Amino acid sequence: MPLLPAGTHTLTYQGNKARTDAYTAGVINMSIGSQDLQQCADAVMRLRAEYLFARKDYDAISFNFTSGFKCDFVHYANGYRYQQNGTWKKQSARDYSYKNFLRYMNLVFSYAGTLSLEKELKKVTNAADLQIGDVFIKGGSPGHCFIVVNTATAANGKKVLLLAQSFMPAQNIQIVQNGSPWFSLGQPANIPYGELVDFTYLRRF
Repeated sequence: MPLLPAGTHTLTYQGNKARTDAYTAGVINMSIGSQDLQQCADAVMRLRAEYLFARKDYDAISFNFTSGFKCDFVHYANGYRYQQNGTWKKQSARDYSYKNFLRYMNLVFSYAGTLSLEKELKKVTNAADLQIGDVFIKGGSPGHCFIVVNTATAANGKKVLLLAQSFMPAQNIQIVQNGSPWFSLGQPANIPYGELVDFTYLRRF
């Protein structure tokens, strides 16, 4: 995953230094957009969707809205558009371009959040099974979540992990740190919402 140069500040969608900048270990080189949309749950969905899009695994790109509506990329790419009555309507030509993918993601960001994402994810039943792509999440208004972007084994044999997040207002997706960028389960993380870095909140797509 490409990062911006070391020392790059985490910025909001308006170009201001984000209030989470002090916890920046790295900034992912990925667009934010020009609206206050790509917040915490949105960043998790964006990273998953980008991975699947790059693999051309279009059928797997799908997220539920808070209303329960299943918004899949294939419908959108085939020209269907979401209607406020909770249905699809054919309105555009087929378009599987990256530009259209980003338009789809903005739609998802507008109608999904931590509440819907937490319901959609499956609980991880074994802490030792923690994997890259797992999510620490607590749904709410606003709620929050982190996504695991790497794992390693420390010298003492414990599994450690790198976490990424966005925040409010919408900002760069950042790799977070608390002195060190490596976190462990059950060890207090002195960052905003650090209490979520606990097996209780671990979920998986």
